[in-house]
Formats: sequence, C-alpha cells, structure tokens
Amino acid sequence: MSKITIIGAGNGGVTAAYHFSKIGHDVCLYDQVEFDKQIKAIEESGGVKAIKNVEGVNLILHGFEHIKKVTTSIREAIEYSSMIVMIVPSFAQEKLFELMLPYLSNNHILFSMPGNFASLVLENKRKKMGYNDLEMTYVDAMTIPWACRLFEPGTIGIMGIKEFIYAGVLPKNKESQVLNKINEFFPIEIKALSNVIEAGFENINFGGHPLITTLNIGLLENFKGKFNYYSDCVSPATDRASEKMENERIKIGADLGLTLKSELDMMNSLYNSDAKSVYEFNKTSVTHGKIHSAPDSSKSRYITEDVPNLLVPIYEFSKLLSIHAPIMESCIRIASAYNDVDYFEEGRTFEKMGFSHMTKDDILDYVNK
Repeated sequence: MSKITIIGAGNGGVTAAYHFSKIGHDVCLYDQVEFDKQIKAIEESGGVKAIKNVEGVNLILHGFEHIKKVTTSIREAIEYSSMIVMIVPSFAQEKLFELMLPYLSNNHILFSMPGNFASLVLENKRKKMGYNDLEMTYVDAMTIPWACRLFEPGTIGIMGIKEFIYAGVLPKNKESQVLNKINEFFPIEIKALSNVIEAGFENINFGGHPLITTLNIGLLENFKGKFNYYSDCVSPATDRASEKMENERIKIGADLGLTLKSELDMMNSLYNSDAKSVYEFNKTSVTHGKIHSAPDSSKSRYITEDVPNLLVPIYEFSKLLSIHAPIMESCIRIASAYNDVDYFEEGRTFEKMGFSHMTKDDILDYVNK
C-alpha cells in the first residue's frame, strides 16, 4: 500500500483519489480554500461516489470509496507523502508549485498529469525563486488515464480508462527508479518516453482539442455545446486540417530526434482500437461517444489550456529549428483573436522554460542528462 498526495480536486484529481483508494492506497486530496467545493463535499460524505450510469449510459468502476484525508492546507498535503500527483490546469501549476516550495524536500517526486512541459517551467521557477539546495524530481505524463466527469460535488462518472500512458522524467537519469515507484501504485502501466520534451509533444490533446474547437466555435457557442464533441465536430475536412497540423508536430519532433506517434496510432494504442483514421476513431469510439460534453465557449479549456500550454511551446521549437508550421500558427492566432489574448506571449514560451539563450544541442543535453 502506498501513500499518495493528489493536488487538485477537479475531474481528474477526484477521479484519481477515487481510483487510487479503490485499489487499496491511502490518499490525501488537496485543493486551495477558494476552490474547496469538492473538498467540503468529500469531507462531509467521507469519500467519493462513482455513478453507475447517466442518461442511460453505463459507466465503469462505479461504487463508493473512502478518502483517507482531504485538506486545504498545502503544508499538510506535501508532508503527507513524498509522491505528489498534480492534476490541475497548466495555468495553475506554477502558482501551486510556489505554494509547495517551502515544504518540498529532495525526496519528493512531482508527477504532473498532463505535464504540458511543466517540469521545465517549474524547474526554471525553482531556480528563479532561489531554492538552490532543493533537488527536485519531475515526471510529466502525456495525458491522464481516465475519461471522466464531475457530475456534482464528490460524485464522478468514469466513461473509460486507457490501456497505458507515457511519461518523461527530469532529470533523465532517475527515469527507471522513479517510473518503477509510480508503477507500484498506478492502476495502469506508465511507459517511459525519451524525455520530458517528448511527453509534451505526445499529448493527444494537441490534435484532438484546439484546432477542432477553433474550427467549430460558431456552432459550439450558438448551440451551447449540445453536441458529442468527438463524433459531431470532426468531419472529413476538419480531419484533413488536423492531419496537416499533426504532420507539423511530427516534423518538429523528428528534428529533435524524437520518433513521435501519429494521433491515430496513439489513440489506437491507448484505447486498444484499430480505427483507420482519426475521423473513424472519433465516430466509433465507445468511450468518447458516451457523454455530450462539447465546449460551449472560446473560454473552454480546449483553447485556454491547450493553445498556450501545448501549441505555443511546440511552435517555439518550430521557430528554433526554422520549421514552417502554418496550421499551428494559424490556430494560435485565431484563438488569440477569439479571447483577446496574445497566446504567443502568454503561453509557455522558451523564456518560461528557461531556454531563451539555448541552442538545440543545449536543450537536448539538458533534458537527456
């Protein structure tokens, strides 16, 4: 039995607390006091409920699980366990890391799901804040395992779970030791990637969220997201546009020495399917077709999370490598216009990752040592 601290009581965090507890581990679930709705509900009921069905749709892993500890004290959360699983939007990762820093030790492992280059941004933050004696170990996952939703405080629904997920470790030389430790408690296998840069490049939301949302935003806003996102918003034409942006990502990765999977190959692997196209996968996926949960605004996380924290850093690499990425650039520009934000400046830039004055070789040496 392991002790695990989970930072973030959103969809993924509450589901992780439930699932880790279900398979016999002790969990401490934390969120900030200003976002304590889930914490209060779980504290009152003693645990998390996973519902059996919704709107006639059967869900998986249903039941009720006691959660060992819930708290709004960051000190209590960090002192509870040396294994910290952070499942929060990328924009919250830095703020929460700043709160953690006074209580972190060299024994702590910070596992971000998804990472979206978190290890690079947070390590740069550690240095800038003067915690020179702290030797952190970071793990960046390329996604979370569950397709899940919060239906009410303390109540989740789990539509599906992946066969496995990939992750990168910083520093690289701790990869085997750290992933072995995570695989002792994790419900599915965590497989190693080349480095934390590859973990960012392999996030399946890259092709599945920002461009499709951007291309469909008129219908999504006007009809309040009353669609099944994956089956209704992907068409043969949008699939072709997504494939072109996918090719940009794969080309940039190849110049960094990464052999990236296509979105289709990755989705087929993670969900044990054999679709012949992303369009076919989205139309036929049982997991993704269960619940109507399309975005209803340009403020959806499919844009505000994935454009600045996924597309922008990959676009930064395209500039470093002088690789033209017109679809990616167009998506970022249109999303910026939608929300009146310059995501090229506000997103995860090389400056935020600590790469401002580094060459390609410098960066690769840094993440591979």
